[in-house]
Amino acid sequence: MTRAPHRAPRPNNTTPKEHHHVQTPLNPFGRRLRARTSALTHSRQVTLSAQLKNYGGDGAYLAAYLTDAKGAYVRTFWVAGGKAKYYKHLSDWNRLSSGDAKRLNGVTGASVGAGRTLKVTADLADALIDAGYEIHIDAAAEDMRDSASDVRVPLSSANAGKPQAGKQYIQTLTFQLQ
Repeated sequence: MTRAPHRAPRPNNTTPKEHHHVQTPLNPFGRRLRARTSALTHSRQVTLSAQLKNYGGDGAYLAAYLTDAKGAYVRTFWVAGGKAKYYKHLSDWNRLSSGDAKRLNGVTGASVGAGRTLKVTADLADALIDAGYEIHIDAAAEDMRDSASDVRVPLSSANAGKPQAGKQYIQTLTFQLQ
């Protein structure tokens, strides 16, 4: 029996203007899909909230992703913006993730308007927390300057819940660990 491929939920554009909320995909039984892990691996949810500035332009393309302690790409949390031809403007993410054929599987959606919030929830292995990993968000908007790693913050227990200021498009990035 063949099953139709599962698509990740899209941000709910019917919610108030303040935010998009995205969660990792669910399987047909309503449980969160997790990467294949050993029985000894534990994970928890991380929720990223990126509040955009009122920068006065079109909707921003955003790439939220994780790098390890050496700056190497680990995974993509979410890419906001539907036209792949513009992903080159998310330069750090595009360069680092180019070898990952699955970098966009179920993790894309609409661009995010000025002054709005992108909220993304994903599962992460506990071993990544307090181990030198960093959350990054690249940002770009049409006819405006690109901003590679507009915000980056170490994935640590100490930084959880503390807003981190962005450089150009991101007002603040806050993450919560559950």
